[in-house]
Amino acid sequence: MSMANTVIILDFETTGLSPDMGDRAIEIGAVCIENGEIKDHFQALMNPGRRIDSFIEGYTGITNKMLADAPPCEEVMLEFADFMGDYNLVAHNASFDKRFLDAELARISRPYSGKFACSMLVSRRIYQDAPNHKLGTLIKHANIPVDGVFHRALYDYQMTTKLWMAMLGNINQHYDIHDIPFNLLQKLAKTPKKHVRNFLQNW
Repeated sequence: MSMANTVIILDFETTGLSPDMGDRAIEIGAVCIENGEIKDHFQALMNPGRRIDSFIEGYTGITNKMLADAPPCEEVMLEFADFMGDYNLVAHNASFDKRFLDAELARISRPYSGKFACSMLVSRRIYQDAPNHKLGTLIKHANIPVDGVFHRALYDYQMTTKLWMAMLGNINQHYDIHDIPFNLLQKLAKTPKKHVRNFLQNW
């Protein structure tokens, strides 16, 4: 059974909101965790083949000058596909990252077998009293030390990793579930908030 503490946590920065509208990835950051320990990292800028607008430059901190010398998306995604292997995957707002992962891998005809879990949906069940469930807010709410700027893939995946491990620790501590399977988090993400306690107590 796949464990929740053996995953790849990833984050994309992109030219916009939807690959269906022609948007492309411009950066990916990922960390491989095995049994709760960081095993490896992957981070790369990638050239989408066109200029990005000033809003994206300001939002991500990634400039057209930085991307000019970056390898093309296809080259980076081939390397990432090898890095990813058959691990399960975690992202904050995973539906966004999954769309871009699917689109970029489809361009190079590389399938993948890992399943996704969303740390944002899980956090809505674990931290129900948080003001909101943006990554930055949750990091502060869970008292996780920070040092960096959000909205660069390199930093966001590191913070998502810390948040993910904090949530696993919360489940372990409050519900005495020590070997947490990945599918527990997938099911928890879909459990109505009012039923979370009962769901975890009966796991």
